[in-house]
Amino acid sequence: MDISQYLEIFIEESQEHLQSLNQSLLGLESNPDNVKLLNEIFRVAHTIKGMAGTMGFTTIMSLTHEMENVLDSLRNGEVKVNSHMIDILFECLDYLETSIDSISNSGKEPETGINHLKDKLKSLSKENVSDKESKESNKGEASQKDNYIEDFLFNQYDEELTRKALSEGMKVYKIKIVLAKGCMLKSARAFIVFKTLEEYSEIFKSSPKVEDIEDEKFDREFKLAVVASVDKNVVKKDIESISEIEEVIIEEVIYINEGAKDVEEITVTHIDNEELTAKTDYYHDLSVKKAKIGKTVRVDINRLDNLMNLVSELIIIKTRLEGIEIESGDLNMTEAVEYLERITTSLHDAVMKVRMVPIERVFNRFPRMVRDLSKELGKEITLTMTGEETELDRTVIDEIGDPLIHLIRNSIDHGIESKGERVKNNKSVDGRLFLKAYQDGNSVVIEVEDDGKGISTDKIKNKIIDTGFATKAEADELNNNEIINFLFKPGFSTSASISDLSGRGVGLDVVKTKIESLGGNVEVESVIDCGSKFIIRLPLTLAIIQALLVNLGTEKYAIPLNSIKEITSIKAENIKNVQGQEVLLYRENVLPIIRLANILDVKNYNEQQEYITLVVVKKGEKNSGLVVDNLIGQHEIVIKSLGKYLGNIKAIAGATILGDGQVALIIDTNSII
Repeated sequence: MDISQYLEIFIEESQEHLQSLNQSLLGLESNPDNVKLLNEIFRVAHTIKGMAGTMGFTTIMSLTHEMENVLDSLRNGEVKVNSHMIDILFECLDYLETSIDSISNSGKEPETGINHLKDKLKSLSKENVSDKESKESNKGEASQKDNYIEDFLFNQYDEELTRKALSEGMKVYKIKIVLAKGCMLKSARAFIVFKTLEEYSEIFKSSPKVEDIEDEKFDREFKLAVVASVDKNVVKKDIESISEIEEVIIEEVIYINEGAKDVEEITVTHIDNEELTAKTDYYHDLSVKKAKIGKTVRVDINRLDNLMNLVSELIIIKTRLEGIEIESGDLNMTEAVEYLERITTSLHDAVMKVRMVPIERVFNRFPRMVRDLSKELGKEITLTMTGEETELDRTVIDEIGDPLIHLIRNSIDHGIESKGERVKNNKSVDGRLFLKAYQDGNSVVIEVEDDGKGISTDKIKNKIIDTGFATKAEADELNNNEIINFLFKPGFSTSASISDLSGRGVGLDVVKTKIESLGGNVEVESVIDCGSKFIIRLPLTLAIIQALLVNLGTEKYAIPLNSIKEITSIKAENIKNVQGQEVLLYRENVLPIIRLANILDVKNYNEQQEYITLVVVKKGEKNSGLVVDNLIGQHEIVIKSLGKYLGNIKAIAGATILGDGQVALIIDTNSII
């Protein structure tokens, strides 16, 4: 069977399982006695092993098998959770992530770097093993960690049959039978096993196939899957009573949530009778989560992009019909266009909701990162995350991870002080880092805040002068916000030395560039000895937005509505020129005036006007007034990319197609301000 068609599904599901494993390991480190977390980690490792085995990725399968042995020792109380063990399990997790990335890129898993991890895991399994277990092992009895039947996986038909059997109160077992070395009539012994089991069970799967077993085309062992109405101890006793049977291993297949009909997932795990009652609550708790997953469908993002493009074209046609309806004055036409507008708006909202993804998928990577960095720097840091359910467009989610990584590393390295320094300043030993997301109108706000030493404007000012970014006289004229904004300059860093974490002056520059490319902006708030807060404001979507259409000469331009603060009309004589910059005293503040016609090189523009139409736009705390000829009105526009050849044009964020077929350029107010 060709399994290459399932490769993409394997990669996606493995990435989800690894993210779950990451979170569970972090939880287990802080709560070592949590049996539910331990069982969840074991289940995920077992699932990855089975998936990898099915796809033929033996390296991943062998590593997860060794992880299972360690986890099973934990479940049996043979060893205790400690920091060293968690570190090794995290190393294995990193290797698995690297392997999945390698498979995604080349279709192959790495073949090196696994042996030392397996050796570390084996050493963990041997630590603190009780004498009792050793004695039992010497007697030839199979310990629980050996009681797992490898490479006997269920297909979709087997899983469906299992689900149905368990829902009817039956039991499902996997059985491994090993014949004695001197057994001469292997097929005859197998026949007796079959006849014995058929008295109270139904055999629905075998490995090798029944025909091969009859023809003795197997070594000494074969595996069976049965549906039975009796306890597994009865089954085991009956098979062991047959002569020339050396070993019998039985696994009971436990269906995670028998009551949820929407779920079609099973897990295979060995559970002793005395453990079964204790674990029932765990599986019940998982049922809600699994039922929810069962109602989701995986859709290729390219298909969603195509659907969004079709909705965009529909909105363009709707805008065109609105223009025709105004010209015709036909009442029936008006009603039809209004109905079409309601339908397209609802369709647009529905498509947008499909594209929206919780920011949790970005936030989930940070607890592990904070743990590793705090250990590396010798700091104790507590991360608090809120608003993980806040949703953003998929295209924004995919791009926001790197800027947040830079900000969090910056807070841990620069912001939060060392333990001794915090005690000296009468602060708690452990530093606090807050990651917060929430929706604000048509924007999503993400805040990265720490309770560290804050940003020293004097230190930045000295660095500005030393590096030649400004003279001392110019630096003295800057206010605190303007000084702090120098942190976002390319190549600017206040770090005295270059380390693995900072000092090269590229972190915050990357943050600003990426956020502004997404149509957002970054603000900074800081108080000395109290901490700093970086505030990122992003648009909910990058596909369809509300915009104000304006005229400049004979050309039309669109200004995004979420960047407009207000619109006003002023007398031209009130505009003054200060050091080569046109400004206006407006609402008791100095407002810089920007003539768009000059920036965009628009011809036939009328500069000799008594009254000027001014669109006041904002970028964080900064405001500017854009001079335009006149206003056309508010429209829902579809953002079209200019392509890679025209993508870096300053002041232009993209283009849109209007209802009459004309193209209007979209103003990038962030780059202008």
